[in-house]
Amino acid sequence: MRDVWTVTVESPLGPFRVEGDAEGLRASGFAPEAGGPAIVNGDPHGVEAAFTAYFGGGLDALADLPLAPQGSPFQQTVWAALRRIPPGAAITYTELARRIGRPKAVRAVAGANGRNPLGVVIPCHRVVAMDGKLGGYTGGLARKRWLLAHERAPGYLVP
Repeated sequence: MRDVWTVTVESPLGPFRVEGDAEGLRASGFAPEAGGPAIVNGDPHGVEAAFTAYFGGGLDALADLPLAPQGSPFQQTVWAALRRIPPGAAITYTELARRIGRPKAVRAVAGANGRNPLGVVIPCHRVVAMDGKLGGYTGGLARKRWLLAHERAPGYLVP
């Protein structure tokens, strides 16, 4: 049995929960409610400090967190490509498919993007529709818009 830990960080968008183990982060996303202790079984990778820095404006603060998401080889390829999109950039699903060498796999890329288990850390929010509209986001479109504005992505600044 692996030693699993959980960290909940307060963010401007509500509680954000991260789960992981010795290998790295396994899951993250906006928690439906805060309840319970902020840290359970420690914080071996410095998640709380990294997320506090990110939400405070340190946009590269999440880059060095060790990741251990579970997914198919195709999903892993898509998620790795998402990590290479810098803060402040937004690309289309078509562009993401092109970047992984599968230009005709736009729907499959969108599906892998939607199954990203590490929201914000693997920045699926940086992928938008071809017409520049937000598309979907598990955390809700208001959060996606906020994240893009927080990262200063052109065209997504909150008025």
